Amino acid sequence: MRSCFEKRLGVDVRDAMKIRVDCYSGYRGEETPLRFWLKERLIEINEVVDRWLDPEHRYFKVLGDDHSTYILRHDSITFE
Repeated sequence: MRSCFEKRLGVDVRDAMKIRVDCYSGYRGEETPLRFWLKERLIEINEVVDRWLDPEHRYFKVLGDDHSTYILRHDSITFE
């Protein structure tokens, strides 16, 4: 497990915010988010509900321990 850099949370890039995400890197090198921080609040990920790719981003739809659903976006080009 390692901290996998800053990622952005949000639907519209103009409204996106940087967050810190800890990930697990599996045997194939694919990183899966485990937890993230919204400002000072830690949110543990209970479940990765869905994941998808586009040419420049990886997306994760996750269920947090606060029973909220979040979409995490990772920029594959800039690693943000």
